[in-house]
Amino acid sequence: MQPTLGALNACDREAFVDALGHLFEHSPWVAEETFDKRPFESVDGLHAALCATMLAAPAGRQLALVRAHPDLAGRLAQAGQLTDSSAGEQAAAGLDRLTAAEASEIQRLNDAYQARFGFPFVICARLNDKETILAAMRSRSGSTPEAELSTALGEIAKIARLRLNDAVTKEN
Repeated sequence: MQPTLGALNACDREAFVDALGHLFEHSPWVAEETFDKRPFESVDGLHAALCATMLAAPAGRQLALVRAHPDLAGRLAQAGQLTDSSAGEQAAAGLDRLTAAEASEIQRLNDAYQARFGFPFVICARLNDKETILAAMRSRSGSTPEAELSTALGEIAKIARLRLNDAVTKEN
């Protein structure tokens, strides 16, 4: 059962991290380091605190967080090794139903992006479809590394918000 905000405000650190550690891909440290900022007045406040933790982290930790994300429609997806959250998000964008040409194009763009920036392309797949994702992959490839890291962190914040909405039960 999903906890309410009240339950999250009252629980111990372990339960808090168990409930929210998945919001940031393979990076439960974000929830762990946000725990002491309780109580949260709203889910919006909780999300803001989680994002503040992410943004206050040293650059190396932020980079590790971005690198924890899988390539879109990449090798992990093809092997069925994505987290449940990532698999559902990529499916919502239609990335599990690509033509051979689309899959080849995404792989080429993933590889070029990774070579240029040293981390995977991150976009909130649930807020996009495969056409807008492909367009973003093409347009963002010309960004500076600093701008792209900032954009990736912004996309991670969107992903975390949607995952948080799914993880917390509304209180009556």
